[in-house]
Amino acid sequence: MHHRFAETRYGQIHYAEDGAGDPVILLHQTPRSWDEYRDVLPRLGVTHRAVAPDTPGFGLSDGPAGRWTIEAFAAGILDLCEALGLGAVTLVGHHTGAVVAVEIAAAAPERVTGLVLSGMPYVDAARREQVATGRPPIDHVVRAADGSHLRQLWENRAPYYPSDRPDLLERLVHDAVAVLDRVEEGHEAVNRYRMEDRIGLVAAPTLVLCGELDTFSRPDVGKILAAIPDAESALLPDTGVPSVDHRPDVFADAVARWLSAR
Repeated sequence: MHHRFAETRYGQIHYAEDGAGDPVILLHQTPRSWDEYRDVLPRLGVTHRAVAPDTPGFGLSDGPAGRWTIEAFAAGILDLCEALGLGAVTLVGHHTGAVVAVEIAAAAPERVTGLVLSGMPYVDAARREQVATGRPPIDHVVRAADGSHLRQLWENRAPYYPSDRPDLLERLVHDAVAVLDRVEEGHEAVNRYRMEDRIGLVAAPTLVLCGELDTFSRPDVGKILAAIPDAESALLPDTGVPSVDHRPDVFADAVARWLSAR
């Protein structure tokens, strides 16, 4: 596994990569980093060039100075692909990363040979209205002199993470602290996105994945399948929101099987 930086319109984007062959770009959820795919990279790297960037603004990547948007994230990832000379790629996105993948596939269909959308929410007018009328923030905390905000970061996500794997929450909190002043902005970008205007432009073969315990996104799987003609779907057993790092073997195997069948 190698760590490198590429120059983009926003400055430098950090990425980790493993393997060689056809490129697969792995896009993380908010407020994670490439580390979400730490154990997936070597598995996919057996047959592909697997590249896991820090989305612009997250991890070690520079980001847009103004308001973060899905379109800006997508532009930064396209810049990364250009800088690496990748040509057409398969995109694998988890939660926010899946929304970014949809925008890339809609904006530059010639650059995308396949999509894997994992745990993706379906963002339409009804969802935007629901969020605007009082759904609480997901990760936002107010910095406290006694450090209690760090516990709050933990408690915000604890209901979605397995109680016997505190190491997974430690990794999330580590990434969240790195972007503490903007920790909610990735979620806000998702909830402003007009997915209903863009998802119909997706032309690439698509696999819709979701952890069977992911109560946040599983209800939207049917809407996504209805919006993308000929998309396939699969449930990942015994895992939920953190499926990528909770069950990297199951996640990577599902992606690898789909890639090999195409």
